[in-house]
Amino acid sequence: MSIYVGNLDYEISQQDLEEVFTEYGTVKRVHLPTDRETGRKRGFAFVEMGTEAEEASAISALDGAEWMGRSLKVNQARPREQRNSGGNRRNFRF
Repeated sequence: MSIYVGNLDYEISQQDLEEVFTEYGTVKRVHLPTDRETGRKRGFAFVEMGTEAEEASAISALDGAEWMGRSLKVNQARPREQRNSGGNRRNFRF
């Protein structure tokens, strides 16, 4: 399981998130996605905790909490959706 953490300041670091989530248990992993073209952080992260109980505790405590001037959006991460490699484009022949 994983926790989605949204509405993050773009200057946030992996260490910052680890410090906050460690208050609720063991942090196994923090992933801060970046934009492929610019390398800039995208304003959200995924945090994996040691147990589901620790994740539930962190979600309950941090969802809606203000941190670094922003109201956090914290919930259970959903599985990544499959993307069609062609998008919504149709194959036209000319």
